[in-house]
Amino acid sequence: MNRNLVLVGGGGHCKSVIDVAESSGYNILGILDIPGNVEKSVCGVKIIGTDEKTSEYINKALFVITVGNTTDNSLRLKLYHNIKSLGGKFATIIASTAYVSKYAEIGDGTVVLHQTCINAGGKIGNNCIINTFADIEHDVQIGNHTHISTGAIVNGSCIIGESVFIGSQSTIKQGVCITKDVTVGASSFVNHDINESGIYVGIPARKLLT
Repeated sequence: MNRNLVLVGGGGHCKSVIDVAESSGYNILGILDIPGNVEKSVCGVKIIGTDEKTSEYINKALFVITVGNTTDNSLRLKLYHNIKSLGGKFATIIASTAYVSKYAEIGDGTVVLHQTCINAGGKIGNNCIINTFADIEHDVQIGNHTHISTGAIVNGSCIIGESVFIGSQSTIKQGVCITKDVTVGASSFVNHDINESGIYVGIPARKLLT
């Protein structure tokens, strides 16, 4: 199995992924980032170029997108699809301190950070962030490119769509379905299905008017 890794994006989320990747035994070849950061380093890992150098590593390493996302997921999507179009493959990284049931499924390019729990029957899509102390309960389905933030709880049998952001310490009630392109603000409680894209906050969560 290829344990060489190239990270794409050199910000704060990259630091978390470096820590998790090292704890999981990956060999990080370097980071691709914006031109002004080339030759700098993040947690001792060198920024070796921009995403224009992606093709040079297609046959040498696996990739992980280490750009974080909150309300705008467009950059993560662009970088992911660019690597896919070049024939690149993605690593699935699970922190040494995380618990992932043997009956769960984790997609390519997804990172599961420290102290996370993913219970039996959980299905996590591609290019997701399951952040520190997140709790993904039994039979939850999470779509591609979604970020479950720190300390969030997604209770059993929920279905979360693509490109969703669930904020820190939020709770999703058992069996709730959330459509794609939704942001749930920090510390919110979602107790009903969300069928329309947008930003939802509060207890219970309600859509912000724009």
